[in-house]
Amino acid sequence: MIYDKNYYLETFNVTEEMLRRLSAEGLDRGGDYTDLYFENTTYNTLFLRDSEVSSGGFLTDYGVGIRVLKGEKTGYAYAESTDYSAMLSAARAAASISQGPSLSRGGELADSQVAKLIRDAKDRAATYTPIEANGGRPMRRFFQGLPNPAADRYPMQNEWRKAEIATFIPYLKSLEAAVRARDERVVKVVATLSACQSDILMYNSFGEMKYDTRPMGTLSVSVVFSKDGKIENASASRSFMKGSEMLTEAIVEELAEKVTNGIDERFEARRPKGGKMPVVMAAGASGILLHEAMGHAFEADFNRKGQSIFSDKMGQRICPEGIYIVDDGTMKGNRGAVNYDDEGVPGQYTYMVEDGVLTSYLHDRISAKYYGVTPTGNGRRESFRYAPLPRMRNTYMESGDARAEDLIASVKKGIYVDQFSNGQVKIGEGDFTFFVKSGRLIENGRLTMPVKDINIIGNGPEALKDIAGVADDLKIDDSAWTCGKGQSAPVCCGIPTVLINNLTVGGE
Repeated sequence: MIYDKNYYLETFNVTEEMLRRLSAEGLDRGGDYTDLYFENTTYNTLFLRDSEVSSGGFLTDYGVGIRVLKGEKTGYAYAESTDYSAMLSAARAAASISQGPSLSRGGELADSQVAKLIRDAKDRAATYTPIEANGGRPMRRFFQGLPNPAADRYPMQNEWRKAEIATFIPYLKSLEAAVRARDERVVKVVATLSACQSDILMYNSFGEMKYDTRPMGTLSVSVVFSKDGKIENASASRSFMKGSEMLTEAIVEELAEKVTNGIDERFEARRPKGGKMPVVMAAGASGILLHEAMGHAFEADFNRKGQSIFSDKMGQRICPEGIYIVDDGTMKGNRGAVNYDDEGVPGQYTYMVEDGVLTSYLHDRISAKYYGVTPTGNGRRESFRYAPLPRMRNTYMESGDARAEDLIASVKKGIYVDQFSNGQVKIGEGDFTFFVKSGRLIENGRLTMPVKDINIIGNGPEALKDIAGVADDLKIDDSAWTCGKGQSAPVCCGIPTVLINNLTVGGE
């Protein structure tokens, strides 16, 4: 949702002149760039346990974070108030952290000083890298213009803030009833509704002002099943950047079907014999392996610091022809969608791999300046208390031209996996390990025995090289994926059915 500019100025009790002055204060000690990030977020949560909605919560988070960049140094400070004196202290603290004593020797900046500091900072930014460094392609330095409500990627029909929270209780009860109706082995159901709505206002020393209101709703369910003394657990969720209109009987039925589907196989599943073998990753949630094992290694801060296995591979072939890997901030209503990232850069559709060649990292403003390229809209943060970092949004591999059944049929002996959890990745080496929640053996081209309690072990670059086939069935998984990188960010992932040769399966 994008309201009028004055809504955001009034929400944070600021004026454009105050924003200009705070930006200039950040520059006053020699800074190259200042940005301000205002946030007003309300959270609502409801929990259903033992057939009763017995608890919930409400929280408001409000404040501003101020960042000052000077060369390779970053100063960051925040205030949990938008009183001008509190913001001024934060701006001066960030400036002090980034670079030395005040150039103006304290006191209030004169109007002429404010104008000169901002003009000089913009002039420096306009010339920091020649266009030739990017192959002669023009690079966007600035992102002027106000947000366009007609281009909003998360419009709300019904605001979470304006809804009566008690009206959502029937959806939780309906979800439990739908789960129990599908399987008599259900012994416990926990259903949760989480909703938040964030007003965001961003301003920087280039004079760019961006703002929007970001909704997020998540409906999730966890179920315990019991049969002949054995226990199995399953969970499912759906999360969207939408208002309360996302709650429908259709989403309730979808979750109930998802969380109960395949439980017969879970009870029958066994650990297979381990070893190195082909692995077919099912479309959808298997995209978490792509996110963790490859996506993080494409984030530009890891590459700028030489910490990623892909740091020296830009422009090189890293997987077979015909493979395209995307990080997409443009999918309307998607959990990873952004009108603007948390630096005020427009959300984009970014190819990291094109036809098997590494063509772009995921950039914030800092890494884009270092590489002499345009930011990709991947500067994201958990809240106003954190400085932005290059982070993924909605990461997936585009469809290929194979059929899923043909990929399975091509495998004499291997594993088919459809749900992962508990992944670990070493960014520098590219090594990864993922725990498989469910899957099946592949024997002579057919899916046979259900399997569980196995690990998939491999190396990101090697796994990319070993892709033997990509199906035409891309599926985006709309579960409540949250990415951790010292701070949390909502993300999404997806993948078509993919055959990878020579992964290690940790089994019997």
